[in-house]
Amino acid sequence: MPNPILSARNLAKHYDGIVATDNFSFDLARGELCAIIGPNGAGKTTLLAQLSGELQPNSGQILYLGEDITRLSVHQRAELGFGRSFQITSVFPEFTALQNVILAVQAQVGHSFRFWRNASTDPELVEPARNYLKEVGLTARADILVSSLSHGEKRALEIAIALAGKPQLLLLDEPMAGMGVEESEKMIALLLSLKGRISIVLIEHDMDAVFKLADRILVLVSGACIATGDSETIRLNPEVRKAYLGEGEPAC
Repeated sequence: MPNPILSARNLAKHYDGIVATDNFSFDLARGELCAIIGPNGAGKTTLLAQLSGELQPNSGQILYLGEDITRLSVHQRAELGFGRSFQITSVFPEFTALQNVILAVQAQVGHSFRFWRNASTDPELVEPARNYLKEVGLTARADILVSSLSHGEKRALEIAIALAGKPQLLLLDEPMAGMGVEESEKMIALLLSLKGRISIVLIEHDMDAVFKLADRILVLVSGACIATGDSETIRLNPEVRKAYLGEGEPAC
């Protein structure tokens, strides 16, 4: 793959003899949405934590735009253009949706220490924050406390916060976890709107969503990649059906 935005080279991570990441390598193209699937305990979240800088691998390299970033922190990677969402929503429930995004915009533009000015009335912060909320479909919920938002709305807000950092790369850990059908469809539409503009690594158990979204699917079992390809290739792969989708069952 020429000039990938993100590469992993022979990543390994283990805990007291338990292998979480097993000699893992991959490349992510600019604008590509790559979904990583696998059974519970396959090492997906551990892998994403290494890509984001939350965990350090025991060995191997992570490259971003060709530069070795293996030892960089989460904060340093965010400054380079990384965005991240988690399995459990990471927002301030006592603030409104708008205030949450304003904080993210404030951090991105370097206004974090302008205490003498009310950030909630600063148009340099409020206007872009409202635009990010509009992009994720939360315009009408801007002034609602996060604690009063639905689960799906909180996940959409988390994407808005990530977008406020103007990322070139998004690392998404089960953004549709716990959602009903309607909320999942809204999230799928949102992620489809981001495809091509932002490179995305997606961990997701909702296979219908994965097949709709992914340019490429990578299957992780016991920390190692056992298969990679487009949706049809993965549907028909007998190893994948045995390890993850269920031996003898349809793969969709």
